[in-house]
Amino acid sequence: MNRAFFNLYSHDFARVAVGVPSCKVADPAYNAAQTIDLIKQAAARGAVLVAFPELGISAYTCDDLFHQRALLDACEDALQSVLDATKALNIAIIVGAPVRAEHKLFNCAIVMANGVIRGVVPKSYLPNYGEFYEARQFSPADATTTHSITLWGQNAPFGASLLFQIEELPLFRFHVEICEDVWVPIPPSSFAALAGATVLVNLSASNIVVGKSAYRHELVGQQSARCVAAYLYTSAGDGESSTDLAWDGQGLIYENGSMLAESERFSRESHLIFADVDLECLSRERMRQTMFGCSTHRHADEVAQFDVIEFPLTVPRDAKLPLDRHVERFPYVPSDATRRDERCNEVYNIQVQALLQRLQSSGMSKVVIGISGGLDSTHALLVCAKAIDRLGLPRSNILAYTMPGFATSERTLKQARELMEVIGCTSSEIDIRPSCVQMLADIGHPHGEGVEQYDITYENVQAGERTSHLFRLANFNKAIVIGTGDLSELALGWCTYGVGDHMSHYNVNASVPKTLITHLVRWVAESGQIGDTGTDVLENVLSTDISPELIPGKSGKVEQKTESVIGPYELQDFNLYYTQRFGFAPSKVAFLALHAWRDRDAGSWPEGPSVARNQYTLADIRKNLRIFLDRFFRTSQFKRSCIPNAPKVGSGGSLSPRGDWRAPSDSQSTVWLEDLERVPEHE
Repeated sequence: MNRAFFNLYSHDFARVAVGVPSCKVADPAYNAAQTIDLIKQAAARGAVLVAFPELGISAYTCDDLFHQRALLDACEDALQSVLDATKALNIAIIVGAPVRAEHKLFNCAIVMANGVIRGVVPKSYLPNYGEFYEARQFSPADATTTHSITLWGQNAPFGASLLFQIEELPLFRFHVEICEDVWVPIPPSSFAALAGATVLVNLSASNIVVGKSAYRHELVGQQSARCVAAYLYTSAGDGESSTDLAWDGQGLIYENGSMLAESERFSRESHLIFADVDLECLSRERMRQTMFGCSTHRHADEVAQFDVIEFPLTVPRDAKLPLDRHVERFPYVPSDATRRDERCNEVYNIQVQALLQRLQSSGMSKVVIGISGGLDSTHALLVCAKAIDRLGLPRSNILAYTMPGFATSERTLKQARELMEVIGCTSSEIDIRPSCVQMLADIGHPHGEGVEQYDITYENVQAGERTSHLFRLANFNKAIVIGTGDLSELALGWCTYGVGDHMSHYNVNASVPKTLITHLVRWVAESGQIGDTGTDVLENVLSTDISPELIPGKSGKVEQKTESVIGPYELQDFNLYYTQRFGFAPSKVAFLALHAWRDRDAGSWPEGPSVARNQYTLADIRKNLRIFLDRFFRTSQFKRSCIPNAPKVGSGGSLSPRGDWRAPSDSQSTVWLEDLERVPEHE
């Protein structure tokens, strides 16, 4: 077994922790013991970094006791015990304590690993307002005249412009700031991120008042997003003095604007929170957002001030270490009901607004659309209905055509008829079989002589006839053809090139994946976007198997199932998201897919009983990822290179050659398939 595959560190994740210890004011020995216990727990869980609150060794609320030598001496003794405890542990720790240097006292974060002090970072901005008067006891970072300090016989780097690099994790570079530092207009961590820090750490005390918890979330979340970084935030909790203040011990871990973990507030017990940070994702986002590099250049002087302190740390790579992180099964569809409704509302309105704009700018007042009775054309029709409504035009200006062919089922034909009736559009039916028979005979296809040869030509003649009719109908009626094909089909090349479902005048669905379209149709039905009727018709469409209906089945049954050829759309959409949006290697995509899809009973689902709860083995994931990789990288780009205009609905969610995906039509899939070989066939 390739054990490395099942270890999160093999895929550029790193486990980090925030500790919220119970403390006693002016009792460093007790506080150190609480800290050491949490360090051991964090190391046992495979974390490579754990951070503790500001002045956690002494407690933050010592006030003028910080001027007492007995307390400062006791803090140094306590720090020595913490340092000794780290010798046998493969974890970097950051603790807060008062540090004497140059006849001054500094509020510091001390970085330790393997019994060695790696650096000491003094606080830059000292609050001196409201309930805080730190300038009474401490000096700010820029008051120092030295760049090193000696503690317990060790000489260590000293200053606010230090970055720490774990040698075994090239993407793991961290920076430490203290409490108020992140509350100022330009936090030191902003420049640290430009200097390469992917993990930002804040040792805070931070009392609690009404509304402050929410503001911390906003502050930390936005800083992590602006810096495209992970941000670890600690704060003091149980045991701090309640003379004038209260403390909630709120610990937070954010990654690029998204919260990964939050501690239990107002807890009376020492505890930890953990998160697995995706270092590769952060690195790739910075690479993609070229303005990040421009900002580094603009602030070259500030960036140049940082010194990088590299140190070794044995990373736990040898054993299985599963990912402790929520991975959505449907990355395009939030599992939270409120967020899902917001997503559907936003996407639907983007599609409607874009089509409305195209109609206005082109001077057109009519649209032509083909209705199959299936999912994609149903949603495109719903978009057309809303756009026409907003233009103040009658829905009769929607010219909808259902065009049964050789394998059209009674079910989908009935659904198409009912759907057009519910929408109130101008509906027509054209039997394309006579023209298809003529075309097959004209080109000498065996079917023209009665031979049952159901090949790709047989299929594409039908797709082409439908599209040809739609374009000529649009010419005749002074209208534009609305495309219905979705993002998932474009990714897999599952469309008939040119005169086929590949082409239209404007395609409202081109950047919407199949899994999201399913939820959009249900959301439109439930929210009454196009009227109070038709819910049952839309539900029937949603429960219909996905099929091109081009090859006749036995006894009139639909035997041609799309997903039996190209794989389950729910898996392929997952593969598309992480391959195209982040550029992850197939081995990492498979690792994430296994975490998301291996157990149907784990995690959350985006709907109630209306979503099938499937699960997949590693063999299933590997098989379908192979299909995706070859189709996406080798066989389908020529179709995407000339697709019609279409609105982009999500970040990184477009395969337009004019937007998010500009790729050669003659590339190979070799390197991706080779990386896929790193994935074991079984767990």
